Amino acid sequence: MSISSEGRGTRSLMSHWAMLAPMSRAAIMVAALAFSATQGEAASATAGASAVRVDMKAPQPQGQRPGLRCFAPSSQTRAAASGDAVEADTPGDGTRLFAAAKPFALVFTTRAPQPDTLNWQIRDTWNGVRASGSFRVAAGAISSTLSCTSTVAGYFAVSASLEGARGQLESRGTRPGGIATFGVLPDIAAALPAVRYPYQDLHRFGGQGTAYLAPGQHCCDGDGYRPVYTALGLAWANDNRNWYMEEPDKSGTFDPATKQLTPYLQRGDIMRLIQLDGIPKWASPTAGQTHSYAPTSLAQMKEYMAKVGTESNRVRSTYFPTQRDNYYQVTWEPDADGGLPWRDSDANFIAMYKAVWEGIHQTDPHAVVMGLTYSSVQGNVKWMRRLGPLGIGRYMDGMTVHGYYDIGTTPSHPPERVADTRNEGTVPGALAASMRALRHEMRQYLKPGAPLFVTETGISYDIGQSYGKSYPSADVLYAQAAVVARTHLILLGEGADMTYVFYLADMPDAAPGYGLFFELEHPKGAYGPTHISPKPAALAVAAMTRIVDGTNTLGPLKGLPKGIYAYAFRRLGGGKVVTALWTHDNDKWSSRTGFNAGQSVEYRLRVDAPGTSGDVTALDMMGNASAIPYRDGVASLTLSPAPVYVVSNNAEVFNDAVTTPEGYVARDRAEPTPQAASGQARPATRTIAR
Repeated sequence: MSISSEGRGTRSLMSHWAMLAPMSRAAIMVAALAFSATQGEAASATAGASAVRVDMKAPQPQGQRPGLRCFAPSSQTRAAASGDAVEADTPGDGTRLFAAAKPFALVFTTRAPQPDTLNWQIRDTWNGVRASGSFRVAAGAISSTLSCTSTVAGYFAVSASLEGARGQLESRGTRPGGIATFGVLPDIAAALPAVRYPYQDLHRFGGQGTAYLAPGQHCCDGDGYRPVYTALGLAWANDNRNWYMEEPDKSGTFDPATKQLTPYLQRGDIMRLIQLDGIPKWASPTAGQTHSYAPTSLAQMKEYMAKVGTESNRVRSTYFPTQRDNYYQVTWEPDADGGLPWRDSDANFIAMYKAVWEGIHQTDPHAVVMGLTYSSVQGNVKWMRRLGPLGIGRYMDGMTVHGYYDIGTTPSHPPERVADTRNEGTVPGALAASMRALRHEMRQYLKPGAPLFVTETGISYDIGQSYGKSYPSADVLYAQAAVVARTHLILLGEGADMTYVFYLADMPDAAPGYGLFFELEHPKGAYGPTHISPKPAALAVAAMTRIVDGTNTLGPLKGLPKGIYAYAFRRLGGGKVVTALWTHDNDKWSSRTGFNAGQSVEYRLRVDAPGTSGDVTALDMMGNASAIPYRDGVASLTLSPAPVYVVSNNAEVFNDAVTTPEGYVARDRAEPTPQAASGQARPATRTIAR
């Protein structure tokens, strides 16, 4: 799928609209009110079952079951007179994400014409009730604050209504009516202690999109990445050194000695993928800024790239001392039918890559120059087959691609769909098959160990849908979360070293719904928002990054039954094995019939040697842990469309059970990029025998 690059990430942010004014409150206490709540049991590894409810009329600090608990309103104050009949929010740092087992506030604001009762519920990703309750409210504008805590991680949707006045939660921006959402981040330390990264650039997840959540910030004058990227576990973002941006009017205006790194990247915890696509109007054969043609002077392009290499080398050593290499992306979706189409010749495309490669390597001894970055995996396969024999691999140290795989990557078009020849596709079109074809081309034309970065992949809502008061439903949000996780697990499991999730919050460009978060101010979304709330996909990503980051790929499991998917990863430093598993059936997965969260398939996974017994840990899509017994080295699992992650200790049993992606070399076993002499091609990366 080709989507215009306009509006993606911070490349072309639209202007920001006014922030919502904070609601004023007077400190007027009202009488204590009756309260009751019900509590659901902790999530199990098997998705889809409704939560068991437990009466919770009073606090039970000792021996209570793990779960989500909200206690009687700790305060009630006067609120602003104007507003909806019922509102709900979870104030905090703006992400509406909270740490497990830590208290947070759930604030209900009511504007009842007479004394009334507020009834509320909290449901999870699978639409199971996790907590509910009711309490009396006085007439007028009242804010009631409940103190909550949750030992269950995941996405939660609050609903509320007045018993007499009836009103419910209204829609906010792209968030449908009837709900307000928040998330609880997983704590997986007991199953997977923090890993040691020998190099910072071994982190495997990045993202596109920004949100300006700190008080007083707005797009785009602050830090759009924190706290949301660090909460989600995203360690990469794009940084622009495009020629047309840095030298828009004439040559020689970019000074690598004085160019300052953007302050929000100077903290060094979010790394840079350096964007180089596009040429300025003065260097263009069309007399206009373009991505479609090589410049009139490749020598000037090479000169500019040498300056970028000088600056990048300084930035890396200053702000990213544990990052081994700098990574450069030369082109951005040059698809003929895309937003930035290449119209020039193949020879000039390769000549442009040569100029970039030689200029960067002239001054940056840690450079990794990457391309081709077509919009789909299959598109990159097609063009490597065409350009590889012409020699482009001599000027590529690694591969960047966008990971789209279908005409619309949506809940109804999951990455496994076209693997079934009975359902609108063929086996070569499936994401896994496309990735295998891509790795084959990489092995033909790039050196072993060349990194493969997937620098954009997102899952939108279904084709033809739009934001609305009643859309998306809980079913659609569940399906989107499952497909987001499965897509990125396939990309990594088939040999990608790093993958970007797209997009942070709902935006007005392209298909609706790509955001991991709802945008709460504008009905069609906005770039650089200041008010967001999570979808299930955000919490699925937060769990996936915590579980899979800090691993090397072992590969897909062999001999899987039809409809079962499984990929094994091993923690850095020879650590534990994480196996991600799920099931998918095209015939039971459709927006028309419902995305079947209750589908289940039994599967026996070998986790240890024959004759052994014990327990392994299973983590659900939201990162909640449960113990799974195994006998004779085999654990019996119940798989659903939502991925489950099994953590085991005996890596030897996976030696012959997986297929290593073609040409894949664990990046912590690859030597640093050697300095290249100006104008001389060199191997992309030297490798140490595994």
